Amino acid sequence: MRRISRRSFLKTASASAACAALWTNSPRLMANPLGLPLGLQLYSVRDILPKDYEGTLRQLAALGYREVEAAGFFNHSAGEVKQAMDRAGLRCVSAHYSLKDLLPKVDEVIQFGKDLGSQYIVCAAPMLKDASRVKDPGSRAARESMTLEDWRWNADQFNHIGERANAAGIRFAYHNHTPEFRSEGGVMFYDELMRLTDPSKVTMELDCGWAVVGGQNPADLLTRYAARFSMLHVKDFKTTGAAAAGTPPRSTEMGRGTIDYHAIFEAAKKAKIEHAFVEQEEFDVPAMEALKIDADYMRALTV
Repeated sequence: MRRISRRSFLKTASASAACAALWTNSPRLMANPLGLPLGLQLYSVRDILPKDYEGTLRQLAALGYREVEAAGFFNHSAGEVKQAMDRAGLRCVSAHYSLKDLLPKVDEVIQFGKDLGSQYIVCAAPMLKDASRVKDPGSRAARESMTLEDWRWNADQFNHIGERANAAGIRFAYHNHTPEFRSEGGVMFYDELMRLTDPSKVTMELDCGWAVVGGQNPADLLTRYAARFSMLHVKDFKTTGAAAAGTPPRSTEMGRGTIDYHAIFEAAKKAKIEHAFVEQEEFDVPAMEALKIDADYMRALTV
């Protein structure tokens, strides 16, 4: 859900040079460890965005965010979203969907992305091969009950969607949470997804925070599968201390939790990361204050 009117600005050589200087010389616009525009997953502002769509986008731009990733469009058309993004000076790189929502309307989602000017369609929630076997197939418990057969079926769906997206000039990606890092018969589901998805059709968006919660080292994943990742989600968690059984640790502002991003970004520098999005799911302070802390952390971090 974001678009940037900068394209018309780039039509002349002089404008291109001016824009290049702006994006390379201003620390306000760049997320420092990877030299990428500072990005935000809009799920972070899910409570305030529907109430003041354009105003919220302008506030995010004022904090230094330049790229965003959508998590719902709140009944806005692609044209309305594009216009709002342009006015705020934001670019909507990608959008998240559940597989349940994607499968019945793949072509519609692809066309929306094309109209918006997005680069990626991202599946952020897999589904059971046979949804009738559980009471609430969309629940976290259902995802955690997924078997190796379910994940193999999902990989097949991803390849088909990726092929259709490629044909339309958009890339398809998969975004992890924690169930992907469970195992069956000695096979970790995430490894099986990597094995069965076609790299030419399916790229990956690594959620570093959820990978850590799932017992993984994101730096190791980025090293092992360096060519498979195009995007990162960066978030922090308070992973120490007692937590209720089955309850994930609490999300917090970047730098205020327990995840050390230095090694993660060191590995990411050797991968093929094109976009990095901050995402915060819970707040100890007002959302915009928290997202400023996140932006400042990203700008200051060096590896």
